[in-house]
Amino acid sequence: MAKNTDPVAVFDSGMGGISVLKEMANLMPEEDFIYLGDSKNAPYGTKTMDEVRSLTLSNIALLLDKYHAKAVAVACNTATSAAVRTLRKMYPTLPIVGVEPAIKPAVESGPHPRVLVMATPYTIHGEKFQRLKEVYEASSTIYPLPCPGLMEFVERGELYGPELEDFLHKLMDPWLEKGIDCIVLGCTHYPFVADTIQKIAGDEVTLFDGSLGTARELRRRIREAGLAGDPSHRGNVTFLNSTGDPGRIRLSRFLFYR
Repeated sequence: MAKNTDPVAVFDSGMGGISVLKEMANLMPEEDFIYLGDSKNAPYGTKTMDEVRSLTLSNIALLLDKYHAKAVAVACNTATSAAVRTLRKMYPTLPIVGVEPAIKPAVESGPHPRVLVMATPYTIHGEKFQRLKEVYEASSTIYPLPCPGLMEFVERGELYGPELEDFLHKLMDPWLEKGIDCIVLGCTHYPFVADTIQKIAGDEVTLFDGSLGTARELRRRIREAGLAGDPSHRGNVTFLNSTGDPGRIRLSRFLFYR
């Protein structure tokens, strides 16, 4: 049975979910967190749904069985689409949240905005994104932009520089010519290169990312389950990576504390 002193688990295919972890740690400083990045099997965005689901379920089982997580955040859009529904059936009393592209706040930011959604190919072609697009396309123009290769820059720790800028120009320039109002960062890796994306898009384009909303929803579910930590406790963050590479842990800490 879960205890209030047990940690909150945050899972991602690699380093991207650290952007969500940062929001959660800021919002819930009393909680202990354990972060697991499955960099050994990254990227998830180019795998099949069955492959992503299998990897996600096995990693969540590890976090529950070995580390006794009291709540789980699947901080990866691809893994959320493939596995969160199954996880909730498997663990009906466990507070579980996933992530999704922040399309709603982008669409509501102005009258019929032109919204560019940057995400992995899996997320762009997935059921959840297509459903969101259908809901909001009457009040906006939504342009889906698959970004294969972008998350790998973050996995290498390349958050700035001419190579990243050249890569993003090739992806974004044809779409920016349409007069984009908003960009949705539809992968949890992308906030780490948000400064470069903003530089290329221009200051008149607003960026949206759903990390804070995910953090708030997890806090709500933890409190609803009666599992909130002691407010006087100063929480700790533990980083794990499926590669077992100490360099990955160092990069995780760098991304978290930058």
